[in-house]
Amino acid sequence: MKTTTTAWIAGLAIATGAAAFAQENPMVGGAEMMADRNIVENAANSADHTTLVAAVQAAGLAETLSGEGPFTVFAPVNAAFEALPAGTVDTLLQPENKEQLTTILTCHAVGAEVMSEALAQMIADDGGSHVIETLGGCQLTAQANDGTITLTDENGTVATVTIADVDQSNGVIHVIDAVLLPKS
Repeated sequence: MKTTTTAWIAGLAIATGAAAFAQENPMVGGAEMMADRNIVENAANSADHTTLVAAVQAAGLAETLSGEGPFTVFAPVNAAFEALPAGTVDTLLQPENKEQLTTILTCHAVGAEVMSEALAQMIADDGGSHVIETLGGCQLTAQANDGTITLTDENGTVATVTIADVDQSNGVIHVIDAVLLPKS
């Protein structure tokens, strides 16, 4: 039986244990990610996340994602935004589209801290896929194959976690290679 976000909370015990064995934070976008900085502070230092940071600021989410959390953010790289149809990002960044942009961005966030080892265990426990309910109301289906975690949105877009377990003072970032969208 597939479980949802409530299982994320149960996974926190596993995640906390996994964090005790974690190595140093990986470099992201050519920048050192500091575990004592919050999600926004670290993302702002990544050359691979300038579009995401601009979108977070335009949506008015910087204060929220700088807050206490905990959050898990699946953070699309610039190339993921560039792969959207021409003009999409420019349109979303316009003030009149703030609500739509906010929904898209919150489809990349969960209100719990979940490291990849805990997520992989949830996937295994659910028979190969685990449904994640995001803060934006999206349902992402997580799967693992040969140690790689993928997320599929309700439209069938698949994002691969390219860098996992980037520890933050208020949660964790998992870098992904696609933008996930609300069900259309």
